[in-house]
Amino acid sequence: MSIIGIDLGTTNSLVAVWEEGQAKIIPNILNKNLTPSVISVDENNEILVGDVAKERQITHPEYTIANFKRFMGADRKFKLGTYTFTPEELSSFILKRLKEDAESYLGEEVIEAVISVPAYFNDAQRKATKRAGELAGLKVERLISEPTAAAIAYGLHQEDDETQFLVFDLGGGTFDISILELFEGVMEVKSIAGDNFLCGEDFNKVLVEYFIETNKLNLKELDNKEVSALYKQAELCKRELSVKDNAAMILRVDEKTFEIALDRIKFEKLAADLIMRLRHPVERALRDADIHASEIEAVILIGGSTRMPLVRNVVSKMFNKLPYSNINPDESVALGACIQGALKERSSDLKELILTDVSPYTLGVEVANRIEGQKYEAGYFLPIIERNSPVPISKVEQLSTISDNQTKIAIKVYQGESRRVENNIFLGELGIVVPKDKAGMQGVALRYTYDINGLLEVEATILSTERKETLIIEKSPGAMTNEEIKERMLALKDIKIHPRDKTENTLILARGERLYEEALGEKREYIAGLLSEFERILSTQDLRLIEKKAKLISKKFDELETYY
Repeated sequence: MSIIGIDLGTTNSLVAVWEEGQAKIIPNILNKNLTPSVISVDENNEILVGDVAKERQITHPEYTIANFKRFMGADRKFKLGTYTFTPEELSSFILKRLKEDAESYLGEEVIEAVISVPAYFNDAQRKATKRAGELAGLKVERLISEPTAAAIAYGLHQEDDETQFLVFDLGGGTFDISILELFEGVMEVKSIAGDNFLCGEDFNKVLVEYFIETNKLNLKELDNKEVSALYKQAELCKRELSVKDNAAMILRVDEKTFEIALDRIKFEKLAADLIMRLRHPVERALRDADIHASEIEAVILIGGSTRMPLVRNVVSKMFNKLPYSNINPDESVALGACIQGALKERSSDLKELILTDVSPYTLGVEVANRIEGQKYEAGYFLPIIERNSPVPISKVEQLSTISDNQTKIAIKVYQGESRRVENNIFLGELGIVVPKDKAGMQGVALRYTYDINGLLEVEATILSTERKETLIIEKSPGAMTNEEIKERMLALKDIKIHPRDKTENTLILARGERLYEEALGEKREYIAGLLSEFERILSTQDLRLIEKKAKLISKKFDELETYY
């Protein structure tokens, strides 16, 4: 039974498998490698996944959600029609569809998966991703960082036994940098850096703001459909500027047409601040790895946003070399994830590759520092596992009481680099009961264990009694117990997901509705006629006629596609 590799992306998701001695991307029901990470709810309260849902972003924005991966691990909920979902539940629908695609392709049940996560995902986000897999019916024993997965795909094709390279990952939701070294079958991650609030969507936002400013519009006065259409225009414009020197954006508001035209030079000026932000994590990763830019032998670009010429140019200038582009930036992560799965299975046709990883963040605890005499001030961060420490790793730190007759030690777990915990990310809280005693006489040995999946476990031992307690982080944002996961799995089973085998026909209808709303006049009447014709053919339930008409109308819609 194969272990599949999944790239659960912010914009698109993919699934791959190791088969016949190579990593292969598994196409979805529409024979596409990419499945948009978009969820929608239709008028029958059925869940729509992927391309169909994406088509509804403009026609039914209030019933459609994208970019929810950015909120993984947060206590955030999204209302879609009569349903309310967490980010991991929405992600589980994507994972379930990818699981179905894999099962259809392989002709067997799929149970286990290796799922990728951004290198800079924190503990709560990684745990939420693992829960999403479980809600989708997958056994997820391994999470793999996206840049590391891409590095595996790259390393497999390397003929040199020794090389140092950097993975530059700019996707739809996050920006990650990883520096790795390949030496005699061992791939070692030297350092990781990134920015969880910098991504391809920020470049779209720059174009949207320029459009609004140029046309003297107010974004808050636009309705949901108009905002969705505007962001789609920004995405199309960005893509056009990746292959051409000039592009345009067009939007209709209250039967009035607004537009802008711009070239690559103008776009680069608009995105200057974002380009500067790309440099900081690169410089930090180089410092942490104690490597000079000139020592990097190859730069690998992954994530769809690296297709932008302005991104490729800044990378080339930083390292004085052209980035490696032999692997599709959209597919490399999924390929690497499935290779990791094959390595776990010890596939006989795959040369052994040992992979080491690091902790992307410093993990520590809040402590109170003595300021004078017996006065203490809380809010300080005590690092226990430093960032870029090789994993798996386990470290112990001793804490003690600070007042007489103190019976409880509050252990607040944080992740970050600031000296004050208020500037770091709160992961969870533990309460340890200790015997009454004088200040400083009772203590706890606090053990932090960070595993290969990037998941943190905290264990405490009361020193005076030598009683060891394995404690669960109780207040981790958005956390679910095993019982709650089982309850949600049962609840999600009752929700109808639109049948996979009807995806193509539903997509044609959704696409037609979107084109109809974007068009005017005779073109709109023509589209309405095509939709009516297709709906009539669907009512016959004649599969041969439906398939023939679907191909014809899809071709006509392809011819109609324009910026508007």
